[in-house]
Amino acid sequence: MTTTRRACGALAASAALAALTPVPTANAAPRHRRFLAHDDFRHGLGRWAVELEKGGTVTAAHGVLDVDVPAGATVWFRQKLEGPYVLEYTATPVSEGGANDRVSDLNNFWNATDVRSPDDIFAIPRAGALAEYDYLKTYYVGFGANTNTTTRLRRYVGQAGVRPLVLDYTEPLLVANEPHHVRIVSDGSTVRWWNNGRLVFDYTDPEPYTGGHFAFRTTWSHFRISGFRVWRSTRQRP
Repeated sequence: MTTTRRACGALAASAALAALTPVPTANAAPRHRRFLAHDDFRHGLGRWAVELEKGGTVTAAHGVLDVDVPAGATVWFRQKLEGPYVLEYTATPVSEGGANDRVSDLNNFWNATDVRSPDDIFAIPRAGALAEYDYLKTYYVGFGANTNTTTRLRRYVGQAGVRPLVLDYTEPLLVANEPHHVRIVSDGSTVRWWNNGRLVFDYTDPEPYTGGHFAFRTTWSHFRISGFRVWRSTRQRP
């Protein structure tokens, strides 16, 4: 059965989880779409900024963003996004015997700003190590992180060494060589992250981040990503 997990209220690692409830229309598409951005990954990395800790390869060609890295990697979408919006993509964790084919860490930053340069997230150089992102104010999901053992939602507050944990699960996790369709909803205080039609995180933020930059984030892994698109979400009037 598809289930949802919901957490509301102030940030705290000890925040109580709401009861699991079925969601029969979990990933229904909105009736009307006004696209804010999309990339079919056929024309290179011009719309992306790549930060690599120890090298690796990141390419965009033939409809696929291929991220094959031995350590930390962050791939930023250069366009700033303002909510409310819905963002989607499909990512496949590759396990084909390659040096970096460790099934782990389908991660995202979104609505990110850097407290050191609030108007330009790219003004401060970074080299891909996770600690360098502590100065962000951002939401962060680590899906199948820590060698595919944890799935967590964090809300960074722009302080070194401080990465407040909102929700921490032992599943769902990644499945090797299977597509994972992700949907992120940013709508005021509503923060949602879906995977393959399952609502994994449903968080109500009393002090929400409503705009900023999106990034794919991973470490020591190999992903093939496609179908990146963002559209303006519209509330249905009664």
